[in-house]
Amino acid sequence: MTTRTIAVLSAGLSNPSSTRLLADRLTTATVAALRARGDEATVEVVELRGHARDLADHLTTGFANESLQAAIDTVVGADAVIAVTPVFSASYSGLFKTFFDVLDKDALIGTPVLLGATAGTARHSLVVEFAMRPLFAYLRAVPVPTGVFAASEDWAGGGDTALVSRIDRAAGELADQLAGRPAATKPVDPFADPTTSFEELLKGS
Repeated sequence: MTTRTIAVLSAGLSNPSSTRLLADRLTTATVAALRARGDEATVEVVELRGHARDLADHLTTGFANESLQAAIDTVVGADAVIAVTPVFSASYSGLFKTFFDVLDKDALIGTPVLLGATAGTARHSLVVEFAMRPLFAYLRAVPVPTGVFAASEDWAGGGDTALVSRIDRAAGELADQLAGRPAATKPVDPFADPTTSFEELLKGS
């Protein structure tokens, strides 16, 4: 049995929020799917609304304070990420995008990601495919095939059957990506090691 670490990133602005609700539902389903495959999960949640000023400071100074750095380390060090954003102006929120703007561009290479989005109307249902997926493709993460979008009407009466089905399918896909995968493997940049000479690097290649 292997214990997987899952970072849950929620960009909801209100408390409570439908964005956090969707993130929690996706997390619960993923943990259950992992257990069905013989693995356990450790979950760490990052609420971006608490880091809004920290992110703005990072953009202007180039440095993360202790609180924001802890959030960044949680996401970068996880075996998988569940990332959920509200929809603003037909795309992910500025707060959501700012978090990924301050990450190193290589920080999520090969990391499995489950994508989710919430909005007040189903008119925004393609945001996951046309906004979020290209962002994570640029970061060279590995989004699961099924993205989960939830409009306000999806929560009526505790959520409809179609939403539950999408959540379960996406969670199963994330669990499948994690199954049999070495825990927290990240690519190493040999040029980041100042103690290694250029000659040694050439020999290694």
